Amino acid sequence: MSEQRQVVVLGSGPAGLTAAIYTARANLKPLVLEGEPSSTSDQPGGQLMLTTEIENFPGFVEGIEGPELMARMRDQAKRFGADFHTRKATRVDLSAPPFKIWTGEASGAAPDVVATSLIIATGAQSLMLGVPGENRLLGHGLSTCATCDGFFFREQDVAVVGGGDSAIEEALFLTRFVRSVTIVHRRAELRASKIMQERAFSNEKISFRWNSVVTELLGESKLTGVALHDLSTAEDSILEVSGVFVAIGHAPSTAVFNGQLELRENGYIQTYGGTRTSVEGVFACGDVQDDTYRQAITAAGSGCSAAIDLERWLDVQEHS
Repeated sequence: MSEQRQVVVLGSGPAGLTAAIYTARANLKPLVLEGEPSSTSDQPGGQLMLTTEIENFPGFVEGIEGPELMARMRDQAKRFGADFHTRKATRVDLSAPPFKIWTGEASGAAPDVVATSLIIATGAQSLMLGVPGENRLLGHGLSTCATCDGFFFREQDVAVVGGGDSAIEEALFLTRFVRSVTIVHRRAELRASKIMQERAFSNEKISFRWNSVVTELLGESKLTGVALHDLSTAEDSILEVSGVFVAIGHAPSTAVFNGQLELRENGYIQTYGGTRTSVEGVFACGDVQDDTYRQAITAAGSGCSAAIDLERWLDVQEHS
């Protein structure tokens, strides 16, 4: 038999947990489908579960570990009455309210959950290199966010992998802190816009390794360098750096919503006037609809917005 809920939140990163806190305090008793630990995406706690020290989340003067911050936010939501199920949505029907949600490998005719309203906070994942050492060194020299981690590499030599605008933006930001940045790109020219290229070429701290790919990240408990393979000469070499920033793109967790919601060309959920989606009663927040900022604090802020938008929508429905 389907579980009936007034509010369901999909995802439990900063956006989902903030939405859960706000809707729970409004006495809406939200159900949070927080994801599955074995999943490569939509894991409970989101991307911050893979982050070590966070120093730019307001209120934590000495910084806080990513998993601890997520645990505190989860406990706060539970304190106000949010329910958590360690499952992820694998199928949805948003064609008409109430919205139907299936979880896990369930393929039965009856959905697992039926919701009057829905907040989607399933996030986005950084595209990774898929090379040896990646899992071991993530958060220990390997990063996907210069804005988050650049401060920790003051006066050190680092590398940025990628050749688009995001990679160049990361490299330019890092020059505020580091001694040198080497951009590793698999082609002989950048894909970034001309103005971004000009800024990179004119920055004395930035150098390039063209036609090169990373084949391995080196170091046991801390990154010490990267193994590179030159695609034009077939030569292998070692680049000694203490930090590597991967900037080859992100993939929003929106596959389950294909054909259900309006998505932008890059796969992110299209929102209107804040967090409203193309379907009445469905709201989206955090990195699943934000391809610009991708910060924990902006995700949390949009989770608050989604909760307030949802509360107001419910109020209109009740009085119409």
